Amino acid sequence: MVTYKIKIATGTDLSAGTCVQVSIVLVGEEGESAKHQLPHKWSNFIRGAVTDFEVDTEKDLGELLLVRLSIEKYRTFNVDNWQCRYVDVTSPSGQLYQFPFYKWICGPTTVEIPEGKGVILSGNTPPVLQQQRKEELERQRSTHKWNVSVEGIPRYIDADTVEELPINDQYSYLKKSSETSLKLTANYDMKTEGFTTCKESWTDIEDIRFMISIQNSKISDVVAKIWKEDYFFGSQYLNGVNPVIIKKCSKIPENFPVGDNMVAASLGTTTSLQKEVEDGNIFLADYNILEGVPANESVNGKQQYIAAPMCLLWKNPQDQLVPIAIQLAQTPGENAPIFLPSDSEADWLLAKIWVRNSEYQVHKVVTHYLCTHSIAEAFNIATTRQLPMSHPVYKLITPHLRYTLEVNIIARAEGMGPHGFFDEGASSGKGGVMIMLRKAMDGVTYTSLCLPDDIQARGVDSIPNYLYRDDGMKIWLAVESFVSNIVHYYYKSDEAVSADPELQAWVAEIFKEGFLENKSSGIPSLLETTASLIKYLTMVIFTCSAHHAALHDSEWDFYSWMPNGPSSLKCPPPTAKGISTMQSILDALPDVNITAAFIVSLFTGVPEDVILFGDYPDVRFTEKIPQKFIKDFQNKLTEISKSINERNKSMDLPYPYLDPKKIENSITA
Repeated sequence: MVTYKIKIATGTDLSAGTCVQVSIVLVGEEGESAKHQLPHKWSNFIRGAVTDFEVDTEKDLGELLLVRLSIEKYRTFNVDNWQCRYVDVTSPSGQLYQFPFYKWICGPTTVEIPEGKGVILSGNTPPVLQQQRKEELERQRSTHKWNVSVEGIPRYIDADTVEELPINDQYSYLKKSSETSLKLTANYDMKTEGFTTCKESWTDIEDIRFMISIQNSKISDVVAKIWKEDYFFGSQYLNGVNPVIIKKCSKIPENFPVGDNMVAASLGTTTSLQKEVEDGNIFLADYNILEGVPANESVNGKQQYIAAPMCLLWKNPQDQLVPIAIQLAQTPGENAPIFLPSDSEADWLLAKIWVRNSEYQVHKVVTHYLCTHSIAEAFNIATTRQLPMSHPVYKLITPHLRYTLEVNIIARAEGMGPHGFFDEGASSGKGGVMIMLRKAMDGVTYTSLCLPDDIQARGVDSIPNYLYRDDGMKIWLAVESFVSNIVHYYYKSDEAVSADPELQAWVAEIFKEGFLENKSSGIPSLLETTASLIKYLTMVIFTCSAHHAALHDSEWDFYSWMPNGPSSLKCPPPTAKGISTMQSILDALPDVNITAAFIVSLFTGVPEDVILFGDYPDVRFTEKIPQKFIKDFQNKLTEISKSINERNKSMDLPYPYLDPKKIENSITA
């Protein structure tokens, strides 16, 4: 008879504990133990408990491969859910075996937890582990199915409500309660001020300041003061909510006939537009994706309008990026004048507001939702369906997929679904969102998702004061180094990558369901080398953490001052110069109640249960060397954070969105 010492840790979420009967079976290379009912004491499996047990077996089981946990009804108590963090087992020889789990168990049921070392499936994998992996993935595929009802956009989870999600994909109770409280507070503030019931137009633009008082932000205060300035308008293409849209302009587009005479007042007499193009100082923001998107026909019963503008920007000698020409349509002509800084103040301001309105539509629907949320959902579902918990790639990326399914269901219901905010308060609602998503899929490429490639492809590698690029590249390289260490630890050759059936099935499913098998996108459908795997995993982690943070965490600062990014405009774009006034600008802006709903949609506060970038409280990698790689990664992120904070101290308008100490590990909002 030999004795195994067992330590079982219960989760820390609200209601993580259980009153059920817990049993355990130890499975090793030399056989398995009998089923042992663990002593049922009220404190053994309460929230946060770490409890020691002993299990006697007739013989030494050899190297332990997995543990089998069963939860069953205890006396008259109902079978409830139990959140198990991990099981540690010390063998009779003193060898420690770790079995990380970090999931809810919904009984009555039995689960098998493999030993914590990362294992790539091969012919040498013990049959018992091969069977465990097979059964685990079969269960996951039955609970995580792709919704294929909507053509032309990435597939998503086959669940219409949060309640339909498996419990392990839902928010923690702590996060649910804190988010509910924050939203109630924001809505209450708007109601008590009377904003949510007022369907009138704004009569004074300064009155909008009352609305941003529900959340203090020094940056939003600055934005409200300088939003009319051309230098600020241009800077947002580098360090605002959507810093990935501008491209270097190597030739003035034929459908944007800007001539030297038009921009002479901006460029001065010592240069010309063609010379500035040749010197690489002219950039273009083109919103052609909005061409043909139907406008929302009823917001407060009023027709809304959409433009598809083009904006030419110039890097001036002061290294500022400033707009020099705006056309509010894709087709030039008498009814599509080119607005210039030399026009009347109202003409130029309204033209810039139209560009910012277009920026809001494209940013929220395409750059933010499609290129982070939607793609991350594909990563999430494919990971659950194709990678077992003992796979090293699963261990690496699953922290960066936390809560993404729930937040996306909420986004589809409350934001882009029927009667969501876009239907009720945005220019592109009532069907326009889906058209934009389908059109945007052609622009989702591997190049656009990989920061170094994207920077080069858009020709913005040398433009000054591009803090998104500078901070983003530091983080990309830190992630790439971390991923490289992990990949080379588990994959000793290119052949090991190409021969991994689970990895290849994972990549293929993402290509099929997430990118709709679009070969022209350049998205890999298989990975054959360690280098290709490193790049792919770096892209996954960066997309689900830093890139999303840059697009989401900046929203309040730049959009809460509504004129800087109105969700809708209720007057048509001007078709002539000299007719705009400040009153016509006020008439075009969203009504008071729509502005209130817009502000509430941006409000997030600081919810509970946040895990910051690079923090891994769930210890999934149990080997010492990968744990060292994690520590090295965290130290690098600390260095990056310090450098960003030091730079920001001297800035009137800082850029904090890619500070690793502010980025979340995954898309949770």
